[in-house]
Amino acid sequence: MSTTTRPRTPSTTGDPDRFRHLPEGEGVHRAFLNHLATVKLDPGSSASGMGAVEFLAPRGFGPPLHVHREEDELFYVIEGRVRFELGDQVVHGGTGALLALPCRVAHTFQVESGTARFLTVVAGRRREPSFVEMVHDLGTRMPQARLPEPVQIDPGQVAEACARHGIEVLGPPPGALPPA
Repeated sequence: MSTTTRPRTPSTTGDPDRFRHLPEGEGVHRAFLNHLATVKLDPGSSASGMGAVEFLAPRGFGPPLHVHREEDELFYVIEGRVRFELGDQVVHGGTGALLALPCRVAHTFQVESGTARFLTVVAGRRREPSFVEMVHDLGTRMPQARLPEPVQIDPGQVAEACARHGIEVLGPPPGALPPA
């Protein structure tokens, strides 16, 4: 995507200087819970606190069952297949699927394809630090966008970090998938 400059249109609702553009592959890359998280937009960049993180995750990856206390969340599957669990509901999403969750809806998901790339956008007026800040907190900076080597994950450390960032862990991650 390229950007061109046009004459400035008068604006009465926002600050056009807060516009953000990241070329493909750009962002802050982090090894995060055994997958790649690329922070595309930090929550301080918009009036609503909107943030965006692109994920690349291997088959079987899924976070613990959790709920965001103050942020709405949108998932967009860029490529691959992901199963979303929302209470008793199960929704399967392939490339191009979108799932919009209001805050306080318990959910988890699991990558069903070999890998999946998906974008998570969060927004909400909040008193607590955000999901994106939790990704920064738990993740380790990586110089390149690639899947990290798997490491042992401490569920207690994850739950504590989530709690500090407005997310309550309600249960374990999804179980292991059978071999593909």
